[in-house]
Amino acid sequence: MNSQTWYHYFLLWFDSEAAEVGNSEQVNWLRCIPFALMHLACFAVIWVGSSAFAIGFCVAFFWLRMFAITAFYHRYFSHRSFQTSRIAQFIFAVLGNMSAQRGPLWWAGHHRHHHQHSDQALDLHSPVQRSFWWSHMGWFTCDASFKTPYDRIRDFTKYPELVFLNRYDSLVPAITLLGIYLLGEALALWAPALETNGLQLLTWGFFISTTLLFHSTVTINSLAHVWGKRRFNTDDNSRNNFWLALITLGEGWHNNHHHYPVSARHGFGRWELDITYLLLWAMSKVGLIWALKPIPARVQDEMKRIAS
Repeated sequence: MNSQTWYHYFLLWFDSEAAEVGNSEQVNWLRCIPFALMHLACFAVIWVGSSAFAIGFCVAFFWLRMFAITAFYHRYFSHRSFQTSRIAQFIFAVLGNMSAQRGPLWWAGHHRHHHQHSDQALDLHSPVQRSFWWSHMGWFTCDASFKTPYDRIRDFTKYPELVFLNRYDSLVPAITLLGIYLLGEALALWAPALETNGLQLLTWGFFISTTLLFHSTVTINSLAHVWGKRRFNTDDNSRNNFWLALITLGEGWHNNHHHYPVSARHGFGRWELDITYLLLWAMSKVGLIWALKPIPARVQDEMKRIAS
C-alpha cells in the first residue's frame, strides 16, 4: 500500500467521499483502526474507576441511541414504517449518528440491500453465506461496504442536512466524545459529590456504552439468522428470538420483520415485547410521528392459521 493510499484512507475517516474506494471483500486493516481503538479505550476503566453517575450515564446513553437506531435508522430510514417532521427526522438522525455506526443514509441503504438479497450470495453480512464473525463485525471493515448506496436511498437524498451528516459521519461522534468529556470535567468542578470527571465519564459514557451498543445492534446480523424460531417460511433464515428482542428493544422478532418488513411493529404477537414500537406508539399519540404502518389483516390471519 503506497503513501497516497494511506493518505486517502486517512481522509476517509473524516470525509467518507474524499476518495474512491474499491469493491474488495477482504478486511481493510486501516479501516479497523478506529474500531480497535474504541475497544481498547474501554480498558481505561482500570485507571479511571467508576461512579454511580458514570455507570448510569453509560446505561441511559446506550438505550437512547439504541432507540434512535431501531426506530429511526431501521424502521424509519430503512423501511418508511411511519412519518415524521423534517426536524424530528434530523434530530433522531443525529442521535443515531452518535452511535458511531456511520450515517443514516449509509445504514439504511445497506439495510435495504440486505432485504433484497437476504442470506443470498449478494448479502454481505449473512452468517449463512459467510461466518458468524464476518456477519457480526467483519463485513463493514471491507471496501465493498464502505460506499453509501445512494441509488437505494433516493427518497432521503433530497434533504441536504442528511447528506451532510452522512458524508461527514465521524463529525457527530467526535463532538459527542468531546461533549461528554467536558460534561465530566464540569461535574467534577461543580458537582464533586457525583464522584466523576472527564476521563471517567468519557470511558463509561462513550467508549464502553458505544462498544456495548455496537455489539448489541449487530447481533441481529450475526445471531438472528441462526438462533431462534421461525414462525413464517421466508426466503431467508431469519429467526425470532426473545433475548435478542430484549437487548435491542424489539429487533429480535426478526422472522416477523422479514415476513412483513414495512410494519412499524416487529412483535406481531401480544406476548412479543417490542419496546421500540411501544415508544413509537406513544410518540404518535403526542404528534411527534404519525401514520404508523400496522400489521395487515392477512398477516394476522396467517398467524392464526399457523397457531391452530
